[in-house]
Amino acid sequence: MSSPPIATATASAATAADAAALEAELAQLFVDALNLETPAAEIDPLTPLFGDGLGLDSIDILEVALEVSQRYGFQLRSDDENNQNIFRNLRSLAAHIAAKRTK
Repeated sequence: MSSPPIATATASAATAADAAALEAELAQLFVDALNLETPAAEIDPLTPLFGDGLGLDSIDILEVALEVSQRYGFQLRSDDENNQNIFRNLRSLAAHIAAKRTK
């Protein structure tokens, strides 16, 4: 038996709110850990982290990975074959953290 439409919509809205909150938290983590001049609220979750997006490099991502491991309780590994997708943008990183976090 499926959930009533209102319950499903409420659960979807809660999930979307949780995802948005995690994206905002990560944006602030990036600003704090990397001393970015861009305010966290101005970082679009779909902006690429590398290149013409936020312009991060591999050292920046290492710093972020360390912060993520301390804050969320799991390791982001440099040899993960999915790193390009994980670090595409804040939204993809937030989705990965939501799936793997222990804290």
